[in-house]
Amino acid sequence: MTEAVTPRIETAEQSDTYGKFTVEPLEPGYGVTLGNSLRRVLLSSIVGAAITSIKIEGVQHEFQTIPGIKEDATELLLNLKELFVKIYDNQNGDGIVEEGPRTIRIEARGAGRITGADVICPSDIEIANPEVYIATISEETASLYMELTIEKGRGYVLPEKSVNRNEIIGQIPVPAAFGPIRKVNYQVDPTRVGNRTDYERLVLDVHTNGTIAPSEALSQAAQTLSEY
Repeated sequence: MTEAVTPRIETAEQSDTYGKFTVEPLEPGYGVTLGNSLRRVLLSSIVGAAITSIKIEGVQHEFQTIPGIKEDATELLLNLKELFVKIYDNQNGDGIVEEGPRTIRIEARGAGRITGADVICPSDIEIANPEVYIATISEETASLYMELTIEKGRGYVLPEKSVNRNEIIGQIPVPAAFGPIRKVNYQVDPTRVGNRTDYERLVLDVHTNGTIAPSEALSQAAQTLSEY
C-alpha cells in the first residue's frame, strides 16, 4: 500500500502586495483542481473595503465641473477608484466593534496636488496607497471638501438604487470593487517523493492591492474551500 503524504504550503516570496507560494506534494491531477479553485475564491470571495458613495461640496451629480479644480466630478470619481482602503476590526472607546458604512474625508484649500496622504481617516482606517493621485486644486482661493462612504463587501457591486440613498442631496453612489486581490496566476510542476515521480507541485502567484497580506488572503481562501 502506498503511504499517504500530507501536502505542505511554503512561502517562497512575499511583500505587501505580492506573494509566491508552493503547495506540494499533490496527487496527480490535484494541482490544476486546487489551483483553479483557489484562484476563483481569491478573486471573488475575499472581503475588502471600498468607496460606495461620494459627496463633494457644491456638486450635485457626477457630470458637474468643480470650480478651481482641474478635474471634473467624473474624472475625480475615476481617480478615487484607485484609492485602496483598509478597515481594521478595532473597537471604539466603548469597547464596541463598529460595523456598517464608515466615512473618511478630504479637506483641502489652496493650489496644489491632492493624494491619498491627504485623506482624513479614523484611527481604525488606513489608506494603503497614500501616494495615489486624486486631484489638483488650480487656484489659491479654491477648496475641495469631500466625504467618502466606505463599506466592506465581496466582489464587484453596482451602485444601489435605494430611495434612501438617493434622498441624500449631492451623494453620488459609485460602483464598488471590494475584492483586494488584483491578480492570481498558478502553474503546476512535477515533483518527486521517494521513488514516485508523478506527484505535483502547485505554484501560486498572488497580487493584492496592499490592504491584505497575500498570505492572509491565501489562508482565507483555503478556509473558504474547506467549508464546502
